[in-house]
Amino acid sequence: MDLSGVTWRKASRSGENGGNCVELAELAGLDGVVAVRDSKDADGPVLLVRPAALRAAVLAASATR
Repeated sequence: MDLSGVTWRKASRSGENGGNCVELAELAGLDGVVAVRDSKDADGPVLLVRPAALRAAVLAASATR
C-alpha cells in the first residue's frame, strides 16, 4: 500500500516524552482505517487498525501507567 500521500499527525505533547511517539494518518476510502507508525522510523512498518481497536489499545496502555 502506498502511503506517500497521507498526512501524518502526532500529539501536540509528543515533545515532552523524549520523542517516544507514534504518528497517525486517516486513510481515505478504507472505511475508517487508521495508519499508525513510529515517529522515529518514518520508513518503518505501519499498522492499519480500526478506530475502535486503536481506542482500546490507548485505554489499555493508559491503565498501566
